[in-house]
Amino acid sequence: VQLQASGGGLVQAGGSLRLSCAASGDTIRHYAMGWFRQAPGKEREFVAAVSRTGTRTNYVDSVKGRFTISRDNAENTAYLQMNRLRPEDTAVYYCAAGRYSDVSLVADYWGQGTLVTVSS
Repeated sequence: VQLQASGGGLVQAGGSLRLSCAASGDTIRHYAMGWFRQAPGKEREFVAAVSRTGTRTNYVDSVKGRFTISRDNAENTAYLQMNRLRPEDTAVYYCAAGRYSDVSLVADYWGQGTLVTVSS
């Protein structure tokens, strides 16, 4: 499966963005979907994941209550709605497809990143 992330940009603190991850080459019904991010000078970290059917989700603690992951299997696309953004959310965001776990996503496929910059 090939993944194409989009929707990044520059936003002020407190604002919102919605990232999209469009898949091709296979149906995302076969995969759990997730988002990771990598801030400058830091390691890539898990952000959120959604199970294949969308019935389970998990998030890193720092985004709980602010970010929502979802998926539309008919559109072959996953989303990350990001609200109340903070400067520390600034990072390159990557979507991934793989296997769901209660604490992360075991990623088998990666998309290219999309840059999110939150100004203070």
